[in-house]
Amino acid sequence: MPRGQKSKHRTRTRTREKRHQSQGDSQSNEGVQSPEAREESPISSSPVLEGNTQSLSAPESPSTFQESCGASSTTIIPSDISGTRSDEGENSQDEENLYFSEPLPSSESECLDILTMKVSLLEQFLLYRYKMKQPIMKEDILNIIGQNYKDHYSEILKQASEHIEIIFAVDLKEIDSTGHSYDLVSKVKLPNNGRVRAGRGLPKTGLLMTVLGVIFMKGNCAAEEDIWKFLGMMRVYAGRKHFIYGEPRKLITKDLVRLQYLEYRQVSNSDPPRYELLWGPKAQAETSKMQVLEFLAKVSDTVPSAFSIRYEEALRDEEERVQARRSARHYCYSQYV
Repeated sequence: MPRGQKSKHRTRTRTREKRHQSQGDSQSNEGVQSPEAREESPISSSPVLEGNTQSLSAPESPSTFQESCGASSTTIIPSDISGTRSDEGENSQDEENLYFSEPLPSSESECLDILTMKVSLLEQFLLYRYKMKQPIMKEDILNIIGQNYKDHYSEILKQASEHIEIIFAVDLKEIDSTGHSYDLVSKVKLPNNGRVRAGRGLPKTGLLMTVLGVIFMKGNCAAEEDIWKFLGMMRVYAGRKHFIYGEPRKLITKDLVRLQYLEYRQVSNSDPPRYELLWGPKAQAETSKMQVLEFLAKVSDTVPSAFSIRYEEALRDEEERVQARRSARHYCYSQYV
């Protein structure tokens, strides 16, 4: 079989498999893994504290998705979205374009499947561009969505960016309104826009926000064993290299401590020695209890007030921050009067 026909055949097969998998997922109510984490999602299926269950489900299809889906169209996406599994030692690869034609949906169910697939493809594309440090252009996003689905542009983009946010703790922001370009921006100012280390790679912000959340939920100080117990539910293990985070123990107890986002200290009078983690000064300055709680709530598909005790604490913290800013402004003003 000629190379071009083989490519088309493999693509059609993958398309049918994705549609079948999407239908199975809707019946079993299982979550859809993130594009960069098909084999081992960094957050999926992890219970969030205080009895709430986290579920990263497929993006819900709003009422606008239930309109007529139109005829078949051609979509262009990079053939290697995920790149290598590890951030370390990866080599740049040339982008190849993959062309495939979508079948005409024969039912509303198939229509929704195609739109869900569009969201998934867009997630992969956004993460690929972030990983390769390439600009995200509106024109490229439109190419992925396709002309026949351009009426759903805003909703598809919203769902893809929200799904990436709850896994990687990065926000999709427009960086050039004239050129219509976007970028994924880390929620905190970790080096290299969340990558921590130099070079290309995926953001580590999601892991940091998760650890900060566990610390907050545990009363602002968490035993190291509690951190690893929770991360183990995310399939993140100390001493085992992770395809997004590298070696997690080094990242948490060395890199993030050195960067002052976490504090790692020995428990007093512990023998054998045990350790605990707290928020570091940069975490205190760049985020807040309410922002971390909002992140956990999104991951859990709930609202911050569902964590009632911590929500009240976060509200008090917000008020204290407002008062501190007012006092600082008043002091500065008095120095110039």
